[in-house]
Amino acid sequence: AIMKFWAKVSIIFILPLFFTISLNAETFEFDARTTLLDTPTDIMGLQHIALSVQDLDRALAFYQGATGFQVISRMKIQDDPAINRLFQRDNVVYDRAVLQAPNWILELTEYQHNDDLPLTQRPIYGPGMSHTCYQSPASDPGHEKFVAQGARVLNRNQHPVYSPTYGVSYIYAYDPEGNVMELEQLKGKALDDAGYPEVAQGGGQNIWMSQVSLFTHDRDRLMHFYEKVFAIKPSRVMETGSTSFADNLFDLDNAKVKIGWFRLDQRSKVMEILQFINPATPKATEKQKPSDLGYSFTIEVRNIEKEYQRLSELGVGFLSKPQALKDYLEVFAHDIDGNVFSLRQMTP
Repeated sequence: AIMKFWAKVSIIFILPLFFTISLNAETFEFDARTTLLDTPTDIMGLQHIALSVQDLDRALAFYQGATGFQVISRMKIQDDPAINRLFQRDNVVYDRAVLQAPNWILELTEYQHNDDLPLTQRPIYGPGMSHTCYQSPASDPGHEKFVAQGARVLNRNQHPVYSPTYGVSYIYAYDPEGNVMELEQLKGKALDDAGYPEVAQGGGQNIWMSQVSLFTHDRDRLMHFYEKVFAIKPSRVMETGSTSFADNLFDLDNAKVKIGWFRLDQRSKVMEILQFINPATPKATEKQKPSDLGYSFTIEVRNIEKEYQRLSELGVGFLSKPQALKDYLEVFAHDIDGNVFSLRQMTP
């Protein structure tokens, strides 16, 4: 089934088959079945969510207390020439804790040079990687565990907003350093589609991770970029009108947003690319540094040199050449909005 729509029409796409859509005078092709595992490139998947924090002990207590994720490694690094080349910065010193979620990895890192920076509450509408998402079954709601650890709820009514269309309750909240989290409680088909209970096996408190969420001033432009990076079709798009649902969810008046998705696996892991129409997501004015406070993410690859060359030819800007570290090879890159991501190849 092939279908075409104009982007100015607010339509939710939840189609199981291949279709096309005209966006900004360009044509996207969508396939709701395609995931990042179908890519013909050497990309294996998105390996982890990285969060640069100012106080690692505080962040670790918060996220472990809420999720039960296990620390699988903790390391302190300084005076490492390869690390300095990787970050393109002299004397990089950091303390890192790596947590194993049921279906992903969460990397919390405290960089010494960020210790005296003022903490700010990040706006929900971006720009940049505004948040990641933690999902749980509605019968054992994860948002209550985050609130018990001190998360501050952003929703206007301080309660989850329920969507009967999807069988999901949504809530946004801030961690102790002002980083945004989306907390989703699933039931029915949404819970089945997430692969529960298999996705929750292997530790944790019935909580798993699901999203890389990038806010941009131009959704379609950024979607085209990642379509080339991943070499797969996006799965769907939607555009919301102003509703009490959105206003309560974001604590904004007349909130309107455009969203597009790439599926990262057959279950709940996705990259979502969002553009607020009201209030408008501002254009990023500078490129993110790998150690800046806030979120980034890592793409795992089989052959980092091959992907480094392929993406360089596509115009992706890298900070350095791939660097050999203790357990992996890694290189940082910028997308066209200036967001940081890295390529990582694990070594035997």
